[in-house]
Amino acid sequence: MNHSRARAQAAGRAPESEGALDTGLVVAAYGRHCLVESPDGQRRICHPRGKKSDAVVGDRVQWMPTGDEGSIERVEPRRNLFYRQDELRTKSFAANLDQVLVLLAAEPEFSESQLARALVAAEAEGIPALVVLNKADLAAPFERAWHRLAPYRAMATPVLPLQLKGETPSTPSLDALLARLSGKTTLVLGPSGVGKSTLVNRLVPAAQAQTGEISRALNSGKHTTTSTTWYWVDEARTTALIDSPGFQEFGLNHIDADRLASLMPDLRAALGECRFYNCTHLHEPGCGVRAKVATPQAGETGDGPIAASRYRLYEALFAELSAKRTY
Repeated sequence: MNHSRARAQAAGRAPESEGALDTGLVVAAYGRHCLVESPDGQRRICHPRGKKSDAVVGDRVQWMPTGDEGSIERVEPRRNLFYRQDELRTKSFAANLDQVLVLLAAEPEFSESQLARALVAAEAEGIPALVVLNKADLAAPFERAWHRLAPYRAMATPVLPLQLKGETPSTPSLDALLARLSGKTTLVLGPSGVGKSTLVNRLVPAAQAQTGEISRALNSGKHTTTSTTWYWVDEARTTALIDSPGFQEFGLNHIDADRLASLMPDLRAALGECRFYNCTHLHEPGCGVRAKVATPQAGETGDGPIAASRYRLYEALFAELSAKRTY
């Protein structure tokens, strides 16, 4: 390798002899392969320069054509990165998001722990979150689930009802949701079986065809269940949905226990009212947070400043994050 090439690569750019770099958007990723979309809408497979790929869906990258494919030379600085982390690994979902949509269903019963974890991860990155409850056609289960979400509505988290099955003009429609999505890049997140694929197919009629093309391009087979995919909702390419694999666990090892309360809006509102500056909000006298935890009866209906169910989640998460391994 000559000195000019070495200096260029060390500086994170391609040498001038190889031509100018093109800009692109990562719209799918599988292993070390990425599908990069150019501003004109053309897509091609790109590979990272080096052994490890740092690019995720939503990244803006600088890349160089190499025949019919390309090489990613640089990932542009990100506004944010939504990810989860457990003791074994870090899973990055997507970058440069305008919001995260957590899709739940009236049936099967959703995990409030999973919901809280996703919202904490979004808050840590400064990404607004939206909760959508699907299966409004199931009257009794939906009422119970809507009731459980009362504390989230009380702390100003947007919560929308949705009915994707058997929708009629007289039932909740996609209109309110579409208004929330318009002009934004939204990551759709949620466990398996809540209707994520149905939602994407309803909003993006060509989604299945696009997914098939991506799978063939990346030679990934079961692409939709293993990776994250970007879809344009409108022809003008101003509104985007990012579909992600369903998950059963959501680790928060990247969050410090002492920071947790500040990432839960209902608890955060009471910070600064504690007697001790380093209060953990678990047992100290004069704790302003614990003083605002509602009784279990009131908290379960969302009538208190801090619902009892939310405080129990805080206790469990604090214990988990305090006990995590350090490397």
